[in-house]
Amino acid sequence: MGLNRFLLPVLSLVAAVSCGGGREKEPDGGDMLQYAPQINEVEVMRLERTDFQWQLLANGRLVASARSALPFRTAGVLTELDVHNGQRVSEGDVLARQDSREKRLALEAAQISFDRAELDLYDNIAGLGYPARDTAGVPVDVLAIAKTRSGYSAARNALEKAEFDFEGTVLTAPFSGIVADVAYRRYDMTGSEPLCTLIDDRSFDVDFMVLESEYPNVAVGMDVEVVPFGAGGSKARGKVISVNPVVDRNGQVQVRARLSNDGSFVDGMNVKVTVERPVPDRLVVPKSAVVIRDNQHVLFRYSGGRARWTYINVLMSNSEDYVVEANLDRGADLAEGDTVIVSGNLNIADDSEVVLKAE
Repeated sequence: MGLNRFLLPVLSLVAAVSCGGGREKEPDGGDMLQYAPQINEVEVMRLERTDFQWQLLANGRLVASARSALPFRTAGVLTELDVHNGQRVSEGDVLARQDSREKRLALEAAQISFDRAELDLYDNIAGLGYPARDTAGVPVDVLAIAKTRSGYSAARNALEKAEFDFEGTVLTAPFSGIVADVAYRRYDMTGSEPLCTLIDDRSFDVDFMVLESEYPNVAVGMDVEVVPFGAGGSKARGKVISVNPVVDRNGQVQVRARLSNDGSFVDGMNVKVTVERPVPDRLVVPKSAVVIRDNQHVLFRYSGGRARWTYINVLMSNSEDYVVEANLDRGADLAEGDTVIVSGNLNIADDSEVVLKAE
């Protein structure tokens, strides 16, 4: 009897909750969720046969096409230094000078010795019965003997060497370019180390490696695009100028390309290289048109407001596009003139209803 007294209130509460839960909603449906039908908006393109830009990607390093380390010919004290790193110079510009007093005195001494030897030569010629200063009428063998006896030949050689040494105290630019790696300061004693390096940065060579399997696809004259590592780098275009016909121990072949510099590149810069070759008459679609379904490459064709699932094979690719063909093993067909969906295809299935996105 006591147990029933406690159970009756509980059963009454359960009955009340049950009755309330079965009560119908108000007809206005004010607290019901509203669902809008999903609209699949897509963009399309007309499939056409066109040239495909085959690409090969590699890393390389820039080397100036003309680069020279410039030392003085002999050791000496640096009295003038007219350049600094990064300075542009023209062919023939003076870069630096050494103390030339010793070389100038040696040149003057060599000139005096030569003048004396020349007089001795004329005396020898006159002693042989020929006009003293008219060497044109002297037989060649007789003149040669007279030059040796008078010391003329040795003196002329010493004078030319002295002139060469004196000229060597002035370092000039052999070509136009930019100065780098200046190694001395004014009044330093120069040695065998180059004073500086001169770089002709109007054009650069870039060496890069390709795999042995890619060697047949690379040839002299092919276009290349070069981009420095790092964000915001400018692009430059060039041409392949050589392909080394040797495979190294790593199964790679060295390729060299040349490009013009717009001022954005410097010697030794690491770059990304893209080699391009046009492949004609291919069905080309943007990469966004291809998705993976059932572990297979698939694209969707648009027909009458519906997306038609089409299995394909990807034959080639570059950074932006694929070359495709129908996967005949899956019974697919694909032809020029088909309308292909290129965006909005990530969440659609075969025979999905789609609408064209308004431009």
